[in-house]
Amino acid sequence: SRAHSLAYHSPPLLSSPEARTALLEWFTKASTLRPMPWRKPWLDPATRPPPVPALRAALAQRAYEVWVSEVMLQQTRVPVVVGYWTRWMARWPTLRDLARAREEDVLAAWQGLGYYARARRLWRAARGKSGLLLDGMLPGSEGELMRTLPGVGRYTAGAIAAIVFGVPAAMVDGNVLRVLSRQMGLLADVKGDKRAVDLLWEAAEALVRAVARDGQPAAEGDELPPSDRPGRWGQALMELGSTICTPTPKCSLCPITRTCRAYAEGLSLAAKRGIAGDTDDIEDICSLCAPFDETAEGDEEDISGKGSRDVLKSSNGTLSRFFAATPTEPSPPKASDTPDAQAMETIIHHAKKFPLRKPKKKVREEETLVCAVRRSSNGQFLICRRPEKGLLAGLWELPSHTLPDPNDSTAKSRTKKAKAYVSELVEHGKPRRPGSPSLKHIGELGSVPWLFSHLKLAMHVHLFELDDSMGAAEFEDSQRWATVEEIDRESMGTGMKKCWSLVK
Repeated sequence: SRAHSLAYHSPPLLSSPEARTALLEWFTKASTLRPMPWRKPWLDPATRPPPVPALRAALAQRAYEVWVSEVMLQQTRVPVVVGYWTRWMARWPTLRDLARAREEDVLAAWQGLGYYARARRLWRAARGKSGLLLDGMLPGSEGELMRTLPGVGRYTAGAIAAIVFGVPAAMVDGNVLRVLSRQMGLLADVKGDKRAVDLLWEAAEALVRAVARDGQPAAEGDELPPSDRPGRWGQALMELGSTICTPTPKCSLCPITRTCRAYAEGLSLAAKRGIAGDTDDIEDICSLCAPFDETAEGDEEDISGKGSRDVLKSSNGTLSRFFAATPTEPSPPKASDTPDAQAMETIIHHAKKFPLRKPKKKVREEETLVCAVRRSSNGQFLICRRPEKGLLAGLWELPSHTLPDPNDSTAKSRTKKAKAYVSELVEHGKPRRPGSPSLKHIGELGSVPWLFSHLKLAMHVHLFELDDSMGAAEFEDSQRWATVEEIDRESMGTGMKKCWSLVK
């Protein structure tokens, strides 16, 4: 039986300074194994006398660097981000440099990272009051960061506040959700269940305050001087979730198994002791955890991406009394409980159930005709700008038409529909002088498969030649003729770039 009260989920880490210290010491070593250019020594913003201009400039730079790194890391893995971040900083080393950049250049530099709205929000924030009124210095608190910077949510604000300014702010991304759900024994949907998300966020806040207070034993109340501990702690939890406490965890390498509820439960199962409950009162039984038969066995989805960093919200304060209480100290493992290989396999199998993973939704499939229209007179191609909202918002692309019935097309039917689409597109343009340009279908060049998180796309590429000797059509601002060189420099989605390479 896994019957337990809500108090069972109070994280044992709260009552174990030794475990918190062990995690920070582990991170000190682990961070050298995965060097990241945005990880730099902490600068104390509370230096007395007040920061000199050089220190202020250094703090502003650190805040900008951390901000860019955290936005890039949303939906993207660390090895990919390192190169993009390095090139970005070489091109726009300060917030003011970014404010002077052109939107087209920013989007082009982002190409390949996906979710281009992130790049736009960075650029627009740099051009806003954060760059002009604050002289490049970002605010040092979570609330001010979220109010000042468009698109910055609770996670990113917490990361900047903790890493740069030493504020005890929680940093809860998908990796941390997984770590804490196992530490707390919370078998719940940490992406879709708001109550579970609230609980994990408040646990994270209580933990970061405890870590900050570890370094200040005489500190009382909520006012804690800034230090490097909150930032290191947040990064340590994320690093643990990214490298050790993964969807299939490496429990034998974890520095904080002594406080992990999932590990302790797995150890009991390996010893054939079962999982004991902690309540006999049906009214006290936890209503957050799901039964084990609701877990999605074999689903190895990594929840560290999926946009979880800044979309996770909490009704701050709803469980504050719960985390103010002293949690139950877990019983230290006995020497006889040291797991052998078979026992460790049982522990890992049990820990994999946390957090609850719902069955994946089927990815929608779609077919698109990508039509390259080339002018015979000068070799220019027609390109169109996507709407300002939605998938790949505002990016340029070759004219495209979505087929109504995916996976039901033939080469013949696609050619017929491509001709009809391009003919209508050209005829809607405004000829410079009387006469109708002649349109020739060269052929279907091939198909480019592309996978988004929610969409499986098949792009069928067609080439047309437009005889514009009688005058070429002119278009609105969202459509224009462009040379090969201009298209090469243009901001396009990676899938569309592959289509363009096929055309060239």
